Amino acid sequence: MLMLLAETNDWTGYAFIVVLLVGSILLTYGVYQVVVDTRSGDRKRIVDRMKGIAGGPVRSKEPSTIALLRDTAAELDAATGLQALIGKLSFIPRLQVTLDQANLPWSAARTILNLFAGASIALAGLLLIKSSLLTSIGCAAAAFFLPLVWISMRRKRRMNKLTEQLPDVFSMMSQALRAGHSLASAIQLIHEQLPDPIGTEFGRVFHEQNLGIKIEDAMLAMADRVDQLDVRFFVTAVLIQRQTGGDLAEVLDNISSVIRQRIELFAMVRGLTAEGRLSGWVLFALPFIVFLAVNLLNPDYAAQLFNDPRGKILLAVAIGMQLMGLAMIRWIVNIKV
Repeated sequence: MLMLLAETNDWTGYAFIVVLLVGSILLTYGVYQVVVDTRSGDRKRIVDRMKGIAGGPVRSKEPSTIALLRDTAAELDAATGLQALIGKLSFIPRLQVTLDQANLPWSAARTILNLFAGASIALAGLLLIKSSLLTSIGCAAAAFFLPLVWISMRRKRRMNKLTEQLPDVFSMMSQALRAGHSLASAIQLIHEQLPDPIGTEFGRVFHEQNLGIKIEDAMLAMADRVDQLDVRFFVTAVLIQRQTGGDLAEVLDNISSVIRQRIELFAMVRGLTAEGRLSGWVLFALPFIVFLAVNLLNPDYAAQLFNDPRGKILLAVAIGMQLMGLAMIRWIVNIKV
């Protein structure tokens, strides 16, 4: 250890010591978690089951059994001090919503803790094999943020698929209501007949109302969990109909027609803006391709950007301007429908 620190500069040595200490703490915490999970496996399964039942927020003023179970599960899940500390961060609730929308049964606090542990291990490993400090930090940052990017992409794909399923959902529900089914039976039909994601979300509503939650509260929880405007339209229409009466089947037919028209309009807009989006990606990738070609053909010419301090500044500014240009083009062609 001392010989390694003597061969490296001060920054690398201090960074290695810090990463080693943090890694040791996280390793100790991981061993502790394994021991606790092994001893309390039955309780953990019960807690996970309660969390799965509880789902989203319950809006009823009267405390229900599911609300009490949800609160108990949350308290047990936050029992560890480090997870409780991470859970107080401002972005954790939004990350938890993203995980729920991506249909990943993970805790946001534990996800951040695992990502941080993985990034720390990657940083310590790269420093141990004498990689440069900048390269080590870049790889550690990639190990932390790339899984978050994957989660965001998975969430976006799932929500887009859910939106495309909504017209068929409302048409099937209106037909079921006209055939004499109750609203709960129509929701069960959606759960049994349609695949994920819409089948999973409606199945959650059906199971929650079976366990004693009012169907209005279960549907409001689904609207908060999914956080899509079309789903909020549907939930609002159902709540108004249950309070004032009316033909819910006809309302669902109208909502289905509106959503189909919006999907068609959105597809047409994406087709019209495809050229602009493709131009943005080409303009973004072209400088990198040219730079790689120059680096291969004339390494001494391109090396000035890496060896000269002014070249490093220019390279960082160029990359920043490229990212700004891509963001501006995406903002221009991103037309809300």
